[in-house]
Amino acid sequence: MGREEKVVYILNKPKNVISSAEDDRGRKTVVDLIDCPYRLYPMGRLDFDSSGLLLLSNDGELMQKLIHPRFEVEKTYEVTIDSLISNEEIAKLERGVQIDDYISAPARIRLIRKNENQYTSFLEVTIHEGKNREIRKMFETIGSHVTRLHRIKEANIELGKLKSGEYRLMKPYEVKKLKEYLDHGDR
Repeated sequence: MGREEKVVYILNKPKNVISSAEDDRGRKTVVDLIDCPYRLYPMGRLDFDSSGLLLLSNDGELMQKLIHPRFEVEKTYEVTIDSLISNEEIAKLERGVQIDDYISAPARIRLIRKNENQYTSFLEVTIHEGKNREIRKMFETIGSHVTRLHRIKEANIELGKLKSGEYRLMKPYEVKKLKEYLDHGDR
């Protein structure tokens, strides 16, 4: 039997879908959303209640590079919180905050806009750690609750115009660009 072709898919993961190949509780998984003849695995995770860019592949070597903390792969999210964030709070989060038993790595945060009527702030947050529920926990340290978390970029791959639940096969040049990013740190 011949070796199977290595493939990488970009998925716009909807909320309430598990970032796993299978679920012992019978919930829908990201693998269920993609029609592919090969056994795929999510390259990293997105919380059940988060949405956005998730890469899936059958390329184990590429997956290891993408998810291993040593590579410090950047991930960018659109974040909505239930408060009007101050410049001081943004600066605090950017420096790193105490979460559980660790201090979060420095983050980049850009305020997109505030809605004073709805008492919400819309931000773009870039991190490279991605520990369990890290962004949500970061904002909890300043008394804010994340109401929407949507990943728009990972490494040098952008979600683009894919609608929730849509996916596409990455083109060979995109996979090559991603591998170069991971091998050379073209950041």
